[in-house]
Amino acid sequence: MATDVILPRCAWAGSDPLYLAYHDREWGVPVHDDRHLFEFLILEGAQAGLSWITILRKRESYRVAFAGFDPEAVARFDGSKVAELLVNPGIVRNRLKVESAITNARAFLAIQEEFGSFAAYQWRFVDAGPIRNAWKNMQEVPASTPVSDAMSRDLKKRGFRFVGSTICYAHMQAVGMVNDHTVDCFRWRELGGGDV
Repeated sequence: MATDVILPRCAWAGSDPLYLAYHDREWGVPVHDDRHLFEFLILEGAQAGLSWITILRKRESYRVAFAGFDPEAVARFDGSKVAELLVNPGIVRNRLKVESAITNARAFLAIQEEFGSFAAYQWRFVDAGPIRNAWKNMQEVPASTPVSDAMSRDLKKRGFRFVGSTICYAHMQAVGMVNDHTVDCFRWRELGGGDV
């Protein structure tokens, strides 16, 4: 008789199926695709002050509203598009967050032009490979680090908004620039964690 095996996970994953799928398949997986990186920049900025599960539940609506997270398309959004987005119940209807997504799309394109890709720009903050931590519990995981401080400063200098150090660190965790799964989580070892 088969029994369901309950995998050990990071405490934050909880029991919501959407959260579990995100934790098990996405969080901490190294991302080098520019469109996917842009998606996470938009979503992390939208999340500021809200719970991540709120954003995950709105993710598909964001995908539609923000042109499949195509930075070139978003960079062309104008005032009428902003007005349309501000009445869209499927996204966070905050003018500053909506306008920052457009501003950030334009700055994103400038970085692509300068570095060849946003991934090339972003991954240089961690010497092109993930930082592998070995946290025993979520209380040990920092909200920001000197690396996220540096990334935040540089993004702000380039015109990005909603990219404070805490948002940058959450972005780094999401796109696998850092492995912050706790050592008791099955994903920690799968994503390159070593021996404790």
